[in-house]
Amino acid sequence: MKNRRWYDKDPILKEALEVLKISPAKTKDEAAEFILQLQTQVAGEVIDHVHEMMKKYQGKGNRWYDTDPVIMKAIELLRLAPAKTQREIALKILLAIEEGNFTDIKLNI
Repeated sequence: MKNRRWYDKDPILKEALEVLKISPAKTKDEAAEFILQLQTQVAGEVIDHVHEMMKKYQGKGNRWYDTDPVIMKAIELLRLAPAKTQREIALKILLAIEEGNFTDIKLNI
């Protein structure tokens, strides 16, 4: 298949991002804050790559998350995370959206 998005390989991750895409701005913001917890877990070169991607696409990209710098940073961090971490975060995002509460959701990496 051509033109697959990076998150299409994992059905749970795909569902989480598709649900997030159509969620209200408040939910997107809360999810971004949750995902940004990854920053403390990743190496400096990953952070540098995220900043490069942000410079390249912010406000110019076609992806649904390119217009908001916080959400864009969070999704780029998620994209660069190991598959196991992506899946854990996706499951927690779906749970938090279903419960309507990101407050009690913690990243355990």
